[in-house]
Amino acid sequence: MCGIVGYVGPRQCTPILIEGLKRLEYRGYDSAGVAVLEGGTTRLVRTRGKLSALETLLAESKPTGTVGIGHTRWATHGRPSEENAHPHRVNGVSVVHNGIIENHMTLRQRLQGQGRKFSSETDPEIVAHLIDEALQGGAPTLLEATRRALGQVEGAYAIVVLWEKDPERIVVAKNASPLVLGLGEGENFVASDVPAILAHTRSMLFLEEGEVGEITRAGHQLIDLKGKPITRAPKQITWSAVMAEKAGYKHFMLKEIHEQPRAVTDTLRGRLELEEASVTLEDVAINTKTLKKLYLVACGTSWHAALCGKFLIEGIARIPVEVDLGSEFRYRDPLIGKGDLLVAVSQSGETADTLAAVREAKQKGGKVLAIANVVDSSIPRASDWSLYTHAGPEIGVASTKAFTTQLAALTLLAIHLGRRSGALSPESARQLQGELLAIPAKMQEVIGGAAQIHVLARRYGQARDFLFLGRGINYPIALEGALKLKEISYLHAEGYPAGEMKHGPIALIDEHLPVVVLAPQGPGYEKVLSNLQEVKAREGKVIAVVTRGDAEVGALADEVVLIPPTSPWLQPLLTVLPLQLLAYHIADFKGTDVDQPRNLAKSVTVE
Repeated sequence: MCGIVGYVGPRQCTPILIEGLKRLEYRGYDSAGVAVLEGGTTRLVRTRGKLSALETLLAESKPTGTVGIGHTRWATHGRPSEENAHPHRVNGVSVVHNGIIENHMTLRQRLQGQGRKFSSETDPEIVAHLIDEALQGGAPTLLEATRRALGQVEGAYAIVVLWEKDPERIVVAKNASPLVLGLGEGENFVASDVPAILAHTRSMLFLEEGEVGEITRAGHQLIDLKGKPITRAPKQITWSAVMAEKAGYKHFMLKEIHEQPRAVTDTLRGRLELEEASVTLEDVAINTKTLKKLYLVACGTSWHAALCGKFLIEGIARIPVEVDLGSEFRYRDPLIGKGDLLVAVSQSGETADTLAAVREAKQKGGKVLAIANVVDSSIPRASDWSLYTHAGPEIGVASTKAFTTQLAALTLLAIHLGRRSGALSPESARQLQGELLAIPAKMQEVIGGAAQIHVLARRYGQARDFLFLGRGINYPIALEGALKLKEISYLHAEGYPAGEMKHGPIALIDEHLPVVVLAPQGPGYEKVLSNLQEVKAREGKVIAVVTRGDAEVGALADEVVLIPPTSPWLQPLLTVLPLQLLAYHIADFKGTDVDQPRNLAKSVTVE
């Protein structure tokens, strides 16, 4: 959530800032603004709404300058408005900020008591006041003033600062919110995410927690909050900006749905050792002899992947697993410690609640494995080991390919642990690996049937409510199907274990309610048939996702969507695809903003 871009160099900065902010639109926002240093003064242009509105204002005001910062804001403190939009300016100091200043009320009261006036409801304006206070108090440089100011701040922040009296530099700082420097020739950049600046440089320096730095045309420097210099080599980004383009699809989400067979292939590539019946997970060194319990921690869609992971790891590796929401984990004083492993699942690798869980686990003596898509993001850096999914950039806010690659990664982890613990025989491992290698082609087959889903979306898209039912490892997929529909079509939808339907949701069923039933062949199949019949007895409209060749369900359901046969452990990789497509086509039919649904953000970096 929220996007940051900054530039210092020889070129006019406004087009660079707008271009970068557009590449961050997927993060979600409700206002936008830029600050450009022009002839010793700051040209501040801000507006509520989308970047198109900001571009209109910029076309009218025409700010010129070669140093500037830009921001897209997702409202936390204060309503969406021009006054609350970033950047915030105080006596020549301009600040943009991602995150939440937890002690903002205490700081605001102190500053107001000293006679300082505020023009917004936001917490970042406090940072601008604190930096200005430090400069007036004798701080010799903007870098030092920012360091002193942040010594008073508690919470998460990615901060970028300009100062009219030192117009050749941008100061940056990070704590629990992502920020990256892009290093060029005679010019340098800063952004909250790589895609914003990847068109200009591939040399990236990822800020660590508690670091403060600055960029000028000539270079950069980093210090910690105590003022100690920091030296670290930049990393070279290997994927291209072209990977983030729509490639002819109507929406990024549709493109990313179609990319899933390739993305899962990339997750599996180089990790399956068929002859040895093992899985290679790079530098992951989990000692299964001393491993007592796993904790899978995630938020949103990643939590649904973690729920599937519990079935996979307990069923294949026979290791006990707890699944927690990142926002709840540390607040229950979890019993995690030596001999326990926390697996943090996050698409962005920046999810604040999940990152907090990682720190809690490490503080209590547990080991941490990160499953993430974004290389060198905060969660992998804070973990003992990382398992990257290699899904590539995911622009649509509603996750699709990041989810299925997480499922693939969790399957790899389950096989890896099962073989190391001895719970999974070589023969069983090879059989499952063979099924896994065949999954991308089967995913392509399901996606190839999208025309049928388009028809179903037209037929049922006018419904006000949906119910999704599944059993066992497909229960989390019912949750995911309901979430996708809610996220992008704004329809009410519920996901339920099929066996729990009679304990409440059955009261909702009538001839107007579409019920999506996940009923592939495998464990619990007969039970799901009974639940399906309970729906039909109450005149509910049944859309059933079934294994190809199943004639029994076809006689009961109103609509049947077929998937190829596969191992029960791998069914979620197939059953989720029709639900993604159904949500997409209903949303497209309704005309909602598919890629940037209201109130949502791609990377949730606040708690």
